Amino acid sequence: MDLTTPPTPRARLLAFDGGGIRGLFALKIARRIETLLRERSGNPKLVLADHFHYIGGTSTGAIIATALSWGLAVDDVIRLYRENARIMFTKDNLSLGGLRGFRFAREPISAFLRDFFVEADGKPATLGSSRLRTLLLVVTRNASTGSPWPISNNPKARYNDRSKPGCNLDLPLWQLVRASTAAPTFFPPEIIDIVDQTSGEVTRNTFAFEDGAVTPFNNPAYLLYTMATLPEYRLCWPQGAERMSLVSIGTGSLATGRGGRLEEHLLGLAKQVPAALIGSSQWWQDLLCRQQGECRYGEPLDSEVGDLVRPNPDAKFLYARYDRRITEADVIAAGKFSRRGFTLDNVELMDCLGEMGAEYARRVVSMLHFDDA
Repeated sequence: MDLTTPPTPRARLLAFDGGGIRGLFALKIARRIETLLRERSGNPKLVLADHFHYIGGTSTGAIIATALSWGLAVDDVIRLYRENARIMFTKDNLSLGGLRGFRFAREPISAFLRDFFVEADGKPATLGSSRLRTLLLVVTRNASTGSPWPISNNPKARYNDRSKPGCNLDLPLWQLVRASTAAPTFFPPEIIDIVDQTSGEVTRNTFAFEDGAVTPFNNPAYLLYTMATLPEYRLCWPQGAERMSLVSIGTGSLATGRGGRLEEHLLGLAKQVPAALIGSSQWWQDLLCRQQGECRYGEPLDSEVGDLVRPNPDAKFLYARYDRRITEADVIAAGKFSRRGFTLDNVELMDCLGEMGAEYARRVVSMLHFDDA
């Protein structure tokens, strides 16, 4: 099956934000979409890989995207999260501590991904695995060069040429997903050997990769659209609301302001800045999608532009953004489960996150937002 052929009548793109264990919130939205598709098709075994053609994600979104592209039903992905979350967030008792230490150990999450993404013969699956049923985008960051590193299994991509040494399609799939989830201070970086194809010689470089959230693409939706259409990515799928749709799923957005504190001490600033930058980048990516697409659903971006839900005769794609703000009332309700709040690693909130996501999805998700053909 040629995954690169322009789908008809419409190419369907699906993007998942990062957010740690809050990925369970996003999965409940994905489950609602899958349920609606099954009801419409009359096929109770339909999975999202049967409907969407290009799935992408960052960090926890990379795990979700890869599992869905692998052909899993959403309930199976939810089960994997619930069964393995506490294992993946295993404290690193061997950490050096202080500024050089990491909160969680490398091996538990590596083992989970390494054992799951395997071929039928038990060998590690690669990015070019035929078991991936859709095109896949995984967003990570090359910490050695300081550059975003979005990688796709698109066989037409420049560095996916099978005739050249060091083809990226031969990279272990589990390792790329692990790289996308290597949040600084939480997990150690993932070390990957990459062949330099630009020098004319076979030169192998060793790079450290870390969480794709440490780029502007914790929300990878606009990047996914770009990689499906920009000629340099060599896919060149047709644009237009009749030819493309894009669904973007968040993990619940947290307030990053400091409220009534007009000034903040240095430690407070150091803690706030990363989350503030990630939140601002997510807002910008969402705005780009609403500007370039025909937004069928999305909560208001701010009081000035509103939600931008309106017809757009120049739209490059249909667009729906499913996410909601985590309010003070949510924080109070979550206190029944845990006092640690909506942190990336708070596995005590799994039930709470699932309930929040399911309630939100029942209330807002509609097929008309992204697939009226």
